Amino acid sequence: MRQDDGQRRPDGPGAQQQAGAIGAAGGVPHRRVAVYPGSFDPVHRGHLDIARRAAKLVDDLVVAVYDTPNKKLMFDTDERAALWREAMVEEGLTGVRVERFEGLIVDFARKVGAQAIVRGLRAVTDFEYEFQQALMNRNLAPEVETLMIISSLPHLFISSSLLKEVARLHGDLNGIVTPNVLAAIQRKLGG
Repeated sequence: MRQDDGQRRPDGPGAQQQAGAIGAAGGVPHRRVAVYPGSFDPVHRGHLDIARRAAKLVDDLVVAVYDTPNKKLMFDTDERAALWREAMVEEGLTGVRVERFEGLIVDFARKVGAQAIVRGLRAVTDFEYEFQQALMNRNLAPEVETLMIISSLPHLFISSSLLKEVARLHGDLNGIVTPNVLAAIQRKLGG
């Protein structure tokens, strides 16, 4: 530490990062917030993996459950949000909260003070769609970045639509979804 102008400031590695973490409003730390949006119908281990990894990059991660996606849903918005919360407890996932949203994700991001939108990528086809979305979001809200996280290898094949099809055909979903989600799917499908 050295003294300049009567103030003590850190020197050495990380000093700039530490100084950058202090906001202009009276030394209050600036929180890094990101939103992870989706329909999550239902949440699966691939989603949880992306959330866990994204939560390490920010101070607050908001899982944003989309209220009105243009798809046929198995679970309503409250059920999807509740399944997320239960799965987070089962998995010990911290630093994450779940909220529902409607409208544009950039408007929701601004509402919660997020600087970034997190998206998970499984394949090249995901990239093309997510790239278009990221460009549109950047056009609508240039101050909000998009963070794309590549799915871990064990989760590359998982999608909510595929797991629902497997469930309808009485396939085994162990390891793909958490026990709470598996039980909820079985209740929905009557067995």
